[in-house]
Amino acid sequence: MYFVYVLKSLTNGRFYTGSTSNLERRLNEHNLGKSKYTRLTKPFNLIYKEEYKTRVEAYKRELFFKTGKGRELLKILIKQS
Repeated sequence: MYFVYVLKSLTNGRFYTGSTSNLERRLNEHNLGKSKYTRLTKPFNLIYKEEYKTRVEAYKRELFFKTGKGRELLKILIKQS
């Protein structure tokens, strides 16, 4: 299984969207500062996730969430979860 996930920084309140096949490992990497993009804004809470059968499906959804319309939908989905 593959996941699209959204993290919220406890440092500055910003969101990070990504995709992975191992959600627990990836969250730990973010919180341990092993991700170049997020190391300065750790720690993070997982606030939203979706599961997909293929890496391609998950990656397409990740890219969509990084668009304007995707961000709008994500705000709604996060409020509902």
